[in-house]
Amino acid sequence: MVSCQHSGVVFAVAFIYYGQGVSSLYGDFVERLISHLALEGTELTEQSIGASTARMRVRHTGEKGELAIEAEGKNVKVTYTVDREKKEIGRGLMGAIAGGGIGSILGGVLRGERDAGDIVGDVVGGAAAGGAYEAYRGYEESQDDRTAFAQLLAGCVREVEDELQAILEGQEEAREALRERGRQKREDEEAKEEEMRELLDDLYGDLLAVQEEVDLAASEGLAAAKPKARTDRAEKLYLEAQSALEERKYAIAVAKVKAARSMVESARESLDALEAD
Repeated sequence: MVSCQHSGVVFAVAFIYYGQGVSSLYGDFVERLISHLALEGTELTEQSIGASTARMRVRHTGEKGELAIEAEGKNVKVTYTVDREKKEIGRGLMGAIAGGGIGSILGGVLRGERDAGDIVGDVVGGAAAGGAYEAYRGYEESQDDRTAFAQLLAGCVREVEDELQAILEGQEEAREALRERGRQKREDEEAKEEEMRELLDDLYGDLLAVQEEVDLAASEGLAAAKPKARTDRAEKLYLEAQSALEERKYAIAVAKVKAARSMVESARESLDALEAD
C-alpha cells in the first residue's frame, strides 16, 4: 500500500510512501529501490546508507530533491522532498493570495527592499496558517510538472514491496516445510518408539514364562544349566534393548530384541529336549 502526503510549505513538497511489512528486509529494500530508480535514469548522489536509515540526493529529468528511507515498525517509510526554486513563485506573483496584501508585496519588490520569493513565502505561509491560502497559478503549474518523479518513485516502491513480499512468502513457506518435516519426523519417531515398546513388552512376557519353566525344571532335578544360560543371555539382551530405545537408537534396539527372542526360543527348545528325555 502506498500513501502520499503534501507538506503545505512553499519551497518543499514531501511525498511519503510505505513498503508494507518488509522492514525485516530493510537493507534489501534500499538496494532494490536504488537499483530500480537507477534503471529509470535517476541520478543518485550524496548517499548515506545505514542499518535502518538512508538519505541521498536525487535528480530525474530536471526534477531534484532529497530521498529518505527508514524502517518504521514493520514497514519501510520512503520520503521524497522536492526542491523548490524561488523563480516558481515569481510566475504566480500576480495570482490571488487571500488576505496577502498584494500591493505591499509588489511595492517591496520594486523598491528592492526584499527578494520576491522571500516576501511571497512569508505571505503564503501566514495565509496558510490562517486557513486563507489560495494557491496561485505559478506554484500549481510547477507542482503538476514536478510530480513526475514522485509518481515514478511510488511505482518503484510498489514493485520493490511486491518483490520482497514474494521473498518473505517464500521464506515462510520454507519455514513451514521445515516445521512440517519436523512434525513428521516426531510422528515417525513416536510410532517407532511405540512399536519397539510393544516388542519389548511381548519379549519380556515370553522371557518370564521361560525363566519360570527353567526354575521349575531345576527344582525337579533336571539338568537345566543350558536353558538357564540362554534365559540369562536373553535377559541381558532385553535390558540392552531397553537402553538403546531410551537413547532413540532404534536400529540397535531392534537387533537386541531379535537376539533376545532367539535366546528365549533356544531356551524353550532346550527345555523341551529335557522333558523328552
